[in-house]
Amino acid sequence: MIKTAFVTGASRGIGKAVAQTLAAKGYLVMGTYCQSRDAIEALAASHGIIPIQADLSQTDALPELAKAVWDKLGHVDVLVNNAACSCMGLFQCMTSEQVRLLYRVNLIAVVELTRLLLPPMLSRHSGCIVNIASMWGETGASCEVDYSVTKGAVLALTRALAKEVGPSGIRVNAVSPGTIRTDMTAHLGEETLHALAEETPLSRLGTPQDVADVVSFLVSEKAAYITGQDIPVNGGFLCL
Repeated sequence: MIKTAFVTGASRGIGKAVAQTLAAKGYLVMGTYCQSRDAIEALAASHGIIPIQADLSQTDALPELAKAVWDKLGHVDVLVNNAACSCMGLFQCMTSEQVRLLYRVNLIAVVELTRLLLPPMLSRHSGCIVNIASMWGETGASCEVDYSVTKGAVLALTRALAKEVGPSGIRVNAVSPGTIRTDMTAHLGEETLHALAEETPLSRLGTPQDVADVVSFLVSEKAAYITGQDIPVNGGFLCL
């Protein structure tokens, strides 16, 4: 039986690299996009990714999304919760709209999609979940308090769920990227990005492929005895 994977936020950045890497490994990959239709269609043409449009901030629509995944893939061997958004600003100055968006996309969608897609994994006694968290979920970031909270909660979800579903043969892990060159970090500007690279022991910023390679390892049989873990991919910027 062909292995299947569902990747959220698959049109750009880390999600795109993950989708491409898993497809190259022989997975049938389905990936969500929100607005980047041209990007996901190019990915579909080059790597056979099955695109599906989804606004993960619309949490009431998540059951319909999960049903569409089941209808198309039949079963899900790998779930990669990657989609996220970021809003920078002082904690007390964040608007209610920004806060709701952060929590809906970065946390509620992760929790609820996992809850919706988990039962078939439990019945099959097989499955692997990888949550893309963040270095800031590990240590916290000034001017990204709510973002840090959502990512810290994703790490707590990872550890707790791994303990619960481990006896059913399902592994749950997280990957916490540091500063990765993607659209999400482009707003920082080249001067800031250069400074961050200089502060990083490996003297460079990360690439989406750096993260995708770790995800690929975690879902493979080579990681069969790894669950409930958070794998930092930050070039040594944060050493825990």
